Amino acid sequence: MIQARLAQELAITPEQVKATVALLDEGNTVPFIARYRKEITGGLDDTQLRQLEERLGYMRELEERKKTILAAIEEQGKLTDQLAALINECDTKARLEDLYLPFKKRRKTKADAAREAGLEPLLEQLLANEGEPDNLAANYLNESISDTKSALDGARAILIDRFATNADLVGAVREHMYTHGSMRAEPSRDVNTSNPGDAAKFKDYFEFSEPFRTLPSHRILALLRGEKEGALALTLDAGPDDIYEQMIRDTLDTEATPWVNDAIHWGWKTKLYVSSALDVRMRLKETAEQGALEVFATNLKDVLLAAPAGQRATMGLDPGYRNGVKVAVVDSTGKVVATTIVYPHQPQNRWKQAVDELTALANAHKVELIAIGNGTASRESEKLAREVSKAAHNNPTCVVVSESGASVYSASELAAAEFPSMDVSLRGAVSIARRLQDPLAELVKIDPKSIGVGQYQHDVNQTQLARTLDAVVEDAVNAVGVDVNTASVPLLRRVAGVTPTLASNIVAYRDEHGAFATRKELGKVPRLGPKAFEQCAGFLRVSGEEPLDASAVHPESYPVVRQMCSASGLGVRELIGNTRVLHALKPSDFVSETVGEPTVVDIIRELDKPGRDPRPEFKTASFSEGIEKISDLAPGMVLEGTVTNVAAFGAFVDIGVHQDGLVHISALANRYVSEPREVVRSGDIVRVKVIDVDESRKRIGLSMRLDDDVASGARSKPGRGGDAGSSAERGSQQKQRSGARRQKSSSGQGGALADALRRAGLG
Repeated sequence: MIQARLAQELAITPEQVKATVALLDEGNTVPFIARYRKEITGGLDDTQLRQLEERLGYMRELEERKKTILAAIEEQGKLTDQLAALINECDTKARLEDLYLPFKKRRKTKADAAREAGLEPLLEQLLANEGEPDNLAANYLNESISDTKSALDGARAILIDRFATNADLVGAVREHMYTHGSMRAEPSRDVNTSNPGDAAKFKDYFEFSEPFRTLPSHRILALLRGEKEGALALTLDAGPDDIYEQMIRDTLDTEATPWVNDAIHWGWKTKLYVSSALDVRMRLKETAEQGALEVFATNLKDVLLAAPAGQRATMGLDPGYRNGVKVAVVDSTGKVVATTIVYPHQPQNRWKQAVDELTALANAHKVELIAIGNGTASRESEKLAREVSKAAHNNPTCVVVSESGASVYSASELAAAEFPSMDVSLRGAVSIARRLQDPLAELVKIDPKSIGVGQYQHDVNQTQLARTLDAVVEDAVNAVGVDVNTASVPLLRRVAGVTPTLASNIVAYRDEHGAFATRKELGKVPRLGPKAFEQCAGFLRVSGEEPLDASAVHPESYPVVRQMCSASGLGVRELIGNTRVLHALKPSDFVSETVGEPTVVDIIRELDKPGRDPRPEFKTASFSEGIEKISDLAPGMVLEGTVTNVAAFGAFVDIGVHQDGLVHISALANRYVSEPREVVRSGDIVRVKVIDVDESRKRIGLSMRLDDDVASGARSKPGRGGDAGSSAERGSQQKQRSGARRQKSSSGQGGALADALRRAGLG
């Protein structure tokens, strides 16, 4: 049943699902399956495999939960064939829990107390309209029920409990509310709208309403953050009460008497609305989190697979004013060869001394690149670097790079182990230099959450975020491949099949015995057994006596290459890179019971361009001279910049003024754009026009439509979903985040819902 549902959901064949599930259950990793088992999976890529793996886990958890619930109801002696069938047919956890609700052990409720007081017959009489409610209730007074009001309240509690545990009704009400309801926002009572202070970034939400079903993920998270920070009061508007009350009434076999109508109204407002609103809110948050995770994952992949500058001596500058510019020079292999701190900026202003010292370092170590961190004093330090470049023999190229996460790395245990005697402040400069040489190799040392390319990453489920980002890093590392003789432990840990222990063992073996001569030698590494070797060997590169060891051809496929050599009359070294011969080979000639045609095609492609790097060619953006801060900007300016982040509502571009500008989705191209990544990705070099500048709110509006009229501005179109809340959305992209302050939230939902939200951790 699970496999059939997976096939339907993912639009693939049952055979593909069956084969992939078997591979996963055997302990194979997603990168290995995607790269080396294409004939078995029918060519599923890593994205499809990740989706299948995630949904497989969800469905298996669901099946286990079904077994638990069926056993619990059976133990109570209340399991019927019809109920068992409904439970077994469930395809969501929400529906399953709805069915279990009437049988779930719970604390004693008002309804339970009313039943124990003998008030259930009273409810039946009220539903049958056998008399006036007060007269009927008078017959049920006893020691525990002192007056008719208490009796009627008890009967009402039993009635509400009945329809609040009706799985079909609860599901229908919840779905109707989600489909037809809307989110409303207004300033919280603590906010002075004429002088909102920190709440100003949520100003666009002070008069806001939008249907649940059209709310984009970034806006949901902005609203929730505004509520969390005490700036906004949110109301989940379900729509007209009478619709829901009629839905309840339809489930009761009774006349619509005033007492019944009042009980239904009370039950809707205090029970079903509260539970449905809580569920809708949770559903919105889950949807928003999934959207944010997808944005983060895509941006992270772009950053990790950014073009490497290559093995060139590089000087890294970690800019600063009072504490100076921290400097590190690394050679072509990334080894640190020099460090220093210069003080060219205020208050010391030792400009000439800094230029002379850095020029001497550049000449001594034949520096070809200067990497400048993009934080505080970045533009001033870039000017310094350009002056050094002009004076140095090699005229090194100056490149501004993101320093997100550099400070996190500097203070980490990993950095301390790598540079035990180096001052913490200098480690960041090393990271900045190395991330220009090879972004992937350096960024794997940093917690992915600290790389600064997410959308509300601090507002989403951190466990799911970590799992998603780890998968992205793993896929990126394995797509590029790793030189086993130069890779660090953090990089090796991301190779398919290599555990943290194995990564440490590989490096320890390398340190003790010298460089690996062949892939086969990996088998001598302690605890690296046949299964681990199978998973990792194809992604680890070894330059040595076996030419195929430096390629992505898996050792299990070496015999296929030997067959190709026999067929062509060439040796392995002569065959590698011989495009004419390789293109003349027929893949079908080399298919066997163990090797399918997709693998053969991959082998030929790899032999044609062995060890090919999927990353793009290295390019840099040129910032305009004299444009160093927001106040230097003016509408109409056309500038070059680097895309730093792509969100659902547009792209953020670094134009060299310490604050990224936003190209709204409506201003990305002279056509309709439904997804920003159709046009740009993180790391792209783009030309943009400045449309508007709000220095007080640190907002820069940009357009990639260079013919846009500045007077009218690049405003979002109605229905495009970006006109409201852009301040909050921009605020989430700040490179230096001080952390959201914990403030008392105001739900705007009334006491019952507010309490429920707080208990669920959503308020």
